[in-house]
Amino acid sequence: MINIMATSILIAEDHLMVRQAFKTLLQGDSSLLLVGEAGDGIQAMELVAKLKPDILLLDLRLPRMHGLDLVKQLKRERQTRTIVVSMHAEQSYVIEALRHGVAGYVLKDSPASDLLEAIKRVSSGGQFLSAALRQNVIHTSLRTLIGGEKVADKDPLTRRERTILEMAAEGLTSAQIGKRLFISPRTAESHRSSLMRKLGLKTQTDLVRYAIRNQIISA
Repeated sequence: MINIMATSILIAEDHLMVRQAFKTLLQGDSSLLLVGEAGDGIQAMELVAKLKPDILLLDLRLPRMHGLDLVKQLKRERQTRTIVVSMHAEQSYVIEALRHGVAGYVLKDSPASDLLEAIKRVSSGGQFLSAALRQNVIHTSLRTLIGGEKVADKDPLTRRERTILEMAAEGLTSAQIGKRLFISPRTAESHRSSLMRKLGLKTQTDLVRYAIRNQIISA
């Protein structure tokens, strides 16, 4: 029997195994109701508009539309509150997500209980951050942000350049990056050249080392 008072949830995650893990977790709680799942950003945006779930569980790095761009597009969907579920703990990601109205941010290496707690708090009108985000240097920046003061953006890259940095560091060619982002290989290469120039990087090895050192990818 369906609990009509259950919190409705939509999952936006491009990895099938991760979506399945989320589904298994949610199905174990009768107060939660999974109403849909999306494998890319465009599909997620369409399903939010159609289903109007209480909670959107959102991975940031989605095909067709990056999670941060999706969050900006969904500001008008006031019924749906967003919880980012990501492996990225970098200050730039967390602050940008919060700037655009994300109510929760859970790291993928957190205990499953953290995700359930995040859903509970956010569905009740609160906010949730994984412990690792509360305990590191991001905490100071978040307090400034919540206090309404402008936070200086020390990241010289645009969101698109940062996305391309991640993909390039994982070994994707400009053609492969262009295909994933629905841009031309020439445009992808232009963004790649721009980000390397901004960061003072000369070679692919420099790019990979930078990405690992800044925890953009895992070693």
